[in-house]
Amino acid sequence: MRRSARRRRTVSAYREDGRTIVLIPERMSAADERHWVAVMLDKLAAQESRRTLARGELADRAARLSEQYLQGRARPASVRWVTNQNTRWGSCTPADGTIRLSHRLQGMPDYVLDYVLLHELAHLLVPGHGPAFWRLLDDYPRTERARGYLEGVASASRLPHARDAREG
Repeated sequence: MRRSARRRRTVSAYREDGRTIVLIPERMSAADERHWVAVMLDKLAAQESRRTLARGELADRAARLSEQYLQGRARPASVRWVTNQNTRWGSCTPADGTIRLSHRLQGMPDYVLDYVLLHELAHLLVPGHGPAFWRLLDDYPRTERARGYLEGVASASRLPHARDAREG
């Protein structure tokens, strides 16, 4: 959040080094600030979702990851974005080979998307989260970094100030 004495009425937002910067007038009330932060976060998410991978591009990405890390053994029938997953980052149904990725991943770093996609691809081969499953992800070099990133996002969304911004 950056307040500006020169700014009178306009509000803007942009991403910088993995952070979201919202520019608001200095005299804006706390309630208006909460409202505009929520509005601008939604606007940025909408802009980023328009730039996200289409379904065919997701399938191509899944094929590349399967080839690179799973010897091409995981072959999903479909890979698509969904908006009804608010507690999971992705899911798959091994019986029909479908993979669904939460729209909340849109705009996250590529290594995070690749990790979640690879995680779901691995579930096509091993259904649970036992040792055999985790061995399939051993070769992906950014597993721990991506998991840490996702844990941070999930934790941040539960902080009191995050709830206030959503409710404002």
